[in-house]
Amino acid sequence: MTAEAVASPRLAVDDDQNEALARRQPDLLRPDPTRTVLRPFIIEDETGDCPRTRRVIERVLTLDLEGVQRGLDAVNDALDGRHPHAEETMLSRYEEVKKFAPKGVKIDRDQAKLIGAYFSEEFSFESAALFNPSVVRHPDQSGVEEGDTRILLSLRGIGEGHISSLTFRCAIWKKDGTVETYKPSDFAIGPRIERSETDNNQLVVHLMFEDIKDLSEPVIYPFMPSQGRGLEDCRLVEFTDDDGKTEYRGTYTAFDGSDVRQGLLRTSDFRTYEMRGVQGDHYSGKGMALFPRRIDGRYVMLSRQDNENLFLVYSDDPYNWNGGEKIIEPEWPWEFIQIGNCGSPIELDEGWLLITHGVGAARNYCVGACLLDKHDPSKVLKRMSRPVLEPLQGSRDGYVPNVVYSCGALLRGRTLLLPYGVADNYTAFSTVDVDALLAAME
Repeated sequence: MTAEAVASPRLAVDDDQNEALARRQPDLLRPDPTRTVLRPFIIEDETGDCPRTRRVIERVLTLDLEGVQRGLDAVNDALDGRHPHAEETMLSRYEEVKKFAPKGVKIDRDQAKLIGAYFSEEFSFESAALFNPSVVRHPDQSGVEEGDTRILLSLRGIGEGHISSLTFRCAIWKKDGTVETYKPSDFAIGPRIERSETDNNQLVVHLMFEDIKDLSEPVIYPFMPSQGRGLEDCRLVEFTDDDGKTEYRGTYTAFDGSDVRQGLLRTSDFRTYEMRGVQGDHYSGKGMALFPRRIDGRYVMLSRQDNENLFLVYSDDPYNWNGGEKIIEPEWPWEFIQIGNCGSPIELDEGWLLITHGVGAARNYCVGACLLDKHDPSKVLKRMSRPVLEPLQGSRDGYVPNVVYSCGALLRGRTLLLPYGVADNYTAFSTVDVDALLAAME
C-alpha cells in the first residue's frame, strides 16, 4: 500500500487555513513483526521443593554430548543472523538461573549455553503496533546537509501479550519540511542491566547497550515486576541544566497489569541509560512531561494526577514530585472527557507552546495546543478552541480506533515537526507553522 493511499487525520481548522497551519507528510512508520529481540524467558510457577526451573535444568543435564550438540545446532540455526550477541545472552541467562542447578554437578560451557537457551526467547516487540512517538535532535549531526536535521524518535512498540516496549527510529527532517525515515537496523538488542541504590535506598537501574552500530538497535523491554505489562509513552526531551550541560530525559509510564507509576530515564548518548522511579504524590499518575529547563532554579513538570485536568508542578528534585496547581480544564467538546499533554512544552519568544490532547465523544482523541506564560507557566495565555489534528474517516481503524496522539514535537526555526500515532497502530508526521498556530488560538 502506498503512503498516498493511507488516509491521514484531518487538520481541523478552516479550509483556507489548512496549508498555512500544518502539512501532513507522506512517510509513515509501521510495525515490523520481523524485528525481534532476544530476552529472558522467565518461568513463573516456581513452587514446591523442586521448582520448575530446576526440573528443566535437570532434563537438559540428562542429554549426552551428542544431544547437547544437536540442541545447540538447532538453536544456532534458528538465531543465526538475527541476534549478534546470542551466545553471550544465553550464557548470561545461565548465570541467572544456575542457582537452581543440582549441587555438585559440573556443567560445561556447551551445557550452560543450552540451559541458557531454554530460558531465553525471541520477542517481536512491535508486531502489533508502533506509535505514540516523541522526537529529539539526533546526537550525531555529522554528514547532514545544510538545512536538514537528523532526528531520533522514541516509540511505543506493542508485541505479544499486549506488552509495550520502548524502541527507537532515526530519520532526516529535510529543509523542505519533509521527513525521510531510515530503514532500522536488522538487529534489535536488549540491555545489559545493573542495579544500584541511592543513599536513601531508592533503586537505580543502569542499562548498557554495548557494541551497537545504530541507535535504532536498542530495545527497552519490561524487565521488572512494576513494568510487567509494559513501558509506555516515553516523553523524551533535550534538557539543558543551569550549568549549560545538556542530556536527554524522558518520563514514561510503567504498568504492571493493574497499577501504573511514573519513571524517569536519562541518557547522553542513547547507548547507556539510567532509569529511576518517581517518588511523591504523582508516582502513580500518567502523562508527566518535563520542561526542557529549570524555571527560577526549580524543575517543572506537567501532570494529570486526577486523570482529567492538566496540573503544573515544581520540584527541587527531578525524582520527587508533590502537590501542584491545576492550570487547564476541559473546555471544548473535543476534550470534555479529559485533557492531557502531548510531550514537553516548547520554548518560544512568546511563551511555552504546549501541544495537548483531548478526549471527546465516542472516545475520540484529538491533538490541540495552548500557550503558557514564559515566566509563570501556570498562566494560560491562549489556547486552541478546535483540534489541530483529529481522526479522519479512513484512518479511524486500528489497535484502538479514533485516536491521534503524540508524546513530543521538535521546533526548528518557526516550524514544528509533530509526529503522531494513528489509531494506536502506526506513526505519521506533520509539520505545523508556529505563527499560524499562534494566530489560530483564542
